[in-house]
Amino acid sequence: MNKKPLIAAAVVLLVGGAALAWWLQREPASRSELVLYGNVDLRQVSLAFNGSERIARLAVEEGDHVKAGQVLGELDVKTLQLRADQSRAQIAVAQQALERLQTGSRPEEIGQARAQVAAAEADARLAQQQVERLQGIGQSTGGRGVSQQDMDAAQARRKVAQAQLDNARKAAQLVVTGPRKEDIAQAQAQLESARAALAVLEHQVAESTLKAPIDAVVRARLMEPGDMASPQRPVFTLAVTNPKWVRAYVSEPDLGRIRSGMAARLVTDSHPDQPLNGRIGYISSVAEFTPKTVQTEDLRSSLVYEVRVLADDSDDRLRLGMPATVRIALDQHKP
Repeated sequence: MNKKPLIAAAVVLLVGGAALAWWLQREPASRSELVLYGNVDLRQVSLAFNGSERIARLAVEEGDHVKAGQVLGELDVKTLQLRADQSRAQIAVAQQALERLQTGSRPEEIGQARAQVAAAEADARLAQQQVERLQGIGQSTGGRGVSQQDMDAAQARRKVAQAQLDNARKAAQLVVTGPRKEDIAQAQAQLESARAALAVLEHQVAESTLKAPIDAVVRARLMEPGDMASPQRPVFTLAVTNPKWVRAYVSEPDLGRIRSGMAARLVTDSHPDQPLNGRIGYISSVAEFTPKTVQTEDLRSSLVYEVRVLADDSDDRLRLGMPATVRIALDQHKP
């Protein structure tokens, strides 16, 4: 009797039984816990100076931990400070001009204008008397004692004196009245313009100091002292240490088994026996990729969705790109 078929059948039954036992032991675990695999991710910040000057000093290196508001670098601001001093001098000039207009004419200026009017009146009277004298001589001599040329010159002199008198009176009136409101407004505008120019320079001086916007770790130092900085050239790249998360992907059949806020445990290869606590913070509403435009029922399970599991990493053990395993207990009750 050939025993080989019986032996083969026994082996098949034995293997099948072992596989069934393994599956029965595995199935409850798979139902109570979801295991995902992903990598650590975090936000990064590229910092650049707002000004275009040479870098005078950089205060941190790669790997340094920095606090929000900490000074990371400074630009050479000697030129800006000189321009600011020049702007302050222009403000002082504009301020004095405005105050002079607002104060109006001094008593001495009014007295001077009135004296000039009196002098012009004296000249006008003298010119009038000269014309009258020549006219009297001409009448008494029948026109033979005064030449026509002398008479024309006296009359012209009288007109000039009268015009000078009118001009002096108007000038004195302007001095007494004071400056126009339009002149005062113009001086005020010039003063405000000078102040605005100084504010711009002071802002540029303040912006020459590069500060950390948030607590972070210096990931890269891209420039050195002496380089010409510009807003388009980053100087540092900072890695934000909080929050950190593991970017993983869940298949479509498991998508309905998780929700935002569920607790999770994060395990890394460097600390396999020291899991970190975490929670699901984000679940994508869009599939990461689609095999076909028109899907069959079998291919729908190939869809995956991004999941971000926020990590509680108080010891700063997680690093960017580090592989991690996420274990999510599925028997959690909704809050």
